[in-house]
Order: sequence, then C-alpha cells, then structure tokens
Amino acid sequence: MIIVVKNSCEEKQFTNLIDWVKELGLDVHVSRGEHSTVLGLVGDTSRVDIDLISSLDIVEQVQRVQEPYKNANRKFHPEDSVINVGGHKIGKDKFHVIAGPCSVESEKQIIEVAEAVKASGATMLRGGAFKPRTSPYAFQGLKDTGIELLLKAKKETGLPIVTELLSVNNLDLFKDVDVIQIGARNMQNFELLKEVGKTGKPILLKRGLANTLQELLMSAEYIMAEGDSEVILCERGIRTFETMTRNTLDLSAIPALKDRTHLPIIIDPSHSTGIAKYVEPMSLASVGAGADGLIIEVHNDPKRALCDGAQSLNPEQFDKLMGKIKAMLPLVGKTYGE
Repeated sequence: MIIVVKNSCEEKQFTNLIDWVKELGLDVHVSRGEHSTVLGLVGDTSRVDIDLISSLDIVEQVQRVQEPYKNANRKFHPEDSVINVGGHKIGKDKFHVIAGPCSVESEKQIIEVAEAVKASGATMLRGGAFKPRTSPYAFQGLKDTGIELLLKAKKETGLPIVTELLSVNNLDLFKDVDVIQIGARNMQNFELLKEVGKTGKPILLKRGLANTLQELLMSAEYIMAEGDSEVILCERGIRTFETMTRNTLDLSAIPALKDRTHLPIIIDPSHSTGIAKYVEPMSLASVGAGADGLIIEVHNDPKRALCDGAQSLNPEQFDKLMGKIKAMLPLVGKTYGE
C-alpha cells in the first residue's frame, strides 16, 4: 500500500501518521520527491482502513499495491534512484560504462587494461577474481590474489572496482571492493542475497539466464529488505531457442523495468551476445532504449584470454565504441560520467 502525502502538511501531522501506521505492525518506507512525499507500507495491510486514511487532510491519495516487491517498486519511490560509487552517480540522467577483462590473469594484464579503459572514458573497472564456469576444468579465477590485483589496479588508476562474489565464505575479501556483483547463476541464491544486503555496499545484480523480470525484482527485494538500497540491475541476456548468439539480449527489459522500478538498469552486451563484433551495435541499441550504463569486457589480447576472449573487445575497439556512445547520449537526454 502507498500513501501520497501533500507537501503542504505540517511535520507533526506527518510524524503522527507514520507513528499510527507503525502501531499497526507495519514498516514504513518514506520517499521524499520534488512534488510529493510517498509512504510505502510494508507488511499485512489488510487491517488498514483506506477510507479512514483517505479522509485525513494531509493525504492526497491511497493505493493498494499488488506487486510483491515493495522497496524496489516505483510506486513507493517515484523518483529514479541514483547510486553513488566512488563519487560516480549512476542513474537518472547520468550514464556510465564499466569495463575490463572477464578474468584477472596477471598484474600486468589488469593494470594495462585498466589504464586503457580509463583513457577511453570508462568510469569503473570490472574483472573476475572468482569465476563460475560451466566446466569444472575451465579457469576458475585467481580468487583472493585476483582481488589483490584489482585493488592494485584501482590504486594505479583511481577506478572503482566491480567484481563477482560467489560465496558468503569469501565476503570478507570484498571489504575494499566498491561494487559487489551477483552473477546470473546466483540471482536466486537467497542466502547470498541476504548477506550482501547487510553490507550496505552497491550491489550489481544480474538477471538469471532463465528468469523473469519480476523474479529479478524479487531478488533485488531480498537485498533491499536487509537495508541496502544501493542496487543496480543488470540485463545480461536470457536463454532462448536461438543459437546464433550466446544468449538473447532482452532490450525490452529496459522500458519494462523502468515502468516498475526506480533502480538503475545497465546492460551487458558482452555476455548477452558472446561475439565481440555484436557488442557495439547492442551497446548503442541499449543507449537508445534508455539504459543507465553498460558493462563491457575488454582484454588487451583477446585471442589469448583465459576466459571469454571471443566476446571481448580490444582497447582500440573499446575506444572507438566509447566515442559513439558519448555522441549518442544527448539524443536520449543523458550525460556521460560524473
């Protein structure tokens, strides 16, 4: 249930309303917008008398909400959320690109790539230290050493780092990581979601390869229910009957999610297509569809990459793409970086 409160109300009236709602055993999420204040009531609202609340002078509108996600719901939070990562604001009218290799392979590799993507304008560095792989014989990442190398690259370039957490057991290693990524395979690992929700860190949550958008929002709700509102949603392609690409990039997810949630939405054109030459057109299509950012795989030598070289751009290709992205952003009312 949501209660829209008039901006003209007195603070004492506002406080009394919140206290009364809490006495009914409900939690209250307060969202102060430019033109109105919205109270989101979380819990069993069946005991709430809508007519009684509507009759109050300070109340403009009362509405029941059917969706099971409350914290992530735009009805509770009409204004777009802006997530701050190391001074970079993600969401609303700001656009960011996260770039780097699929896997951290060596100190030389990660620093070289970090310097290259920063020079092209990337505002954050991605890199896998712990790698979930379909085959148990494939490269699994450098693990804690990979985290250390990412932090060295951060020190060298100043770029905030984004890397994937696979297990609660490794959470202590992520204390200096700027954005914790929850990958597609762990989107419904609810115990993991609850634990990262307790960190208060920005969380990049990827859609599972066979999950609906509502299931993605419910996973975000798990994180937010623990008190962490810093969630960035990521569409990375879903599994369909199509075999010409690694996955199928669901660009319709962008406007559909924008209707339903205030959380920022970024696109992963690398994992969704699995083919480097498709990354540019899908990146530009994502900008046109209203995405808030991109996460792109860049490797200094894709042919020799230990993981996902086929979908990785080299620094020159990435630099060319960044120029096109920045040229296109004014058409959709967004500015790059900050």
